[in-house]
Amino acid sequence: MKSKVRERKKGRRRTGLAILVAVLIVSVSALFIHSMLNQLSTNPVNSSSERKAAILDHLSLTMPNQTFVDTATSILQQAGYSVDYYQGEKVTVDLFRNLPTYGYSIVILRVHSGANADLKAVGFFTAEPYSTTKYLYEQLDGQLVKIYYNATSDGGNQEYFGINKNFIEKSAKGTFPNATIIMMGCEGLAFPDMAKAFVGKGAKVYVGWSGPVSGSHTDEATICLLQHLVLKNETIRQGIENTIREVGTDPAYQSQLVYYPSE
Repeated sequence: MKSKVRERKKGRRRTGLAILVAVLIVSVSALFIHSMLNQLSTNPVNSSSERKAAILDHLSLTMPNQTFVDTATSILQQAGYSVDYYQGEKVTVDLFRNLPTYGYSIVILRVHSGANADLKAVGFFTAEPYSTTKYLYEQLDGQLVKIYYNATSDGGNQEYFGINKNFIEKSAKGTFPNATIIMMGCEGLAFPDMAKAFVGKGAKVYVGWSGPVSGSHTDEATICLLQHLVLKNETIRQGIENTIREVGTDPAYQSQLVYYPSE
């Protein structure tokens, strides 16, 4: 009888121990799952521990607008972004080369640009004066071109280095993982070649104008778009549709904000 009692006690102890182990396993598993879900909810795929945005303001040389800079920076900071601002002369060939390495989730290009209808190509201005002796490989490879802004006081043209889609594809270091690129200059999406280059480098979406645009209109529209995208958390489609409804097309050129890829 005593041996049977001992057997029953041992059996109850084994059962109790098994239950305790099972409870611990379930508890640890639940804690692990909760931790993972919490991490996923607070750390989007698009961001690291710190969300970063950049404003490249080449237009500050010819069309300065500190109100735009301050307002855009404030909107981004309200949404939790740290903001790096590159003014005028800092918008160089090497800035575009290294831009993907800085980890920006949003890149705002307040940059002069233009489209070549014959080549069906878009080019961006840098603030770097053109030279026949710099960036020889990139020039020979067609990644950098000589680009003109406007006539100087003596009737000549100020020449700068311009970058095209080949430079983004071949010389830009790293990628733009899931980044949003907002191109504010003229004809930024008159042709899709530059947009395809950025998306090919990992960007989620590229926003630009279908044709020429005035400085004041692109500033107003970009502020409106940022409010919809980063403060109201709207989709690209919603944000652009609402921006067009509130700000309209460019009054002088009737250009519209468009984006790539359309899906």
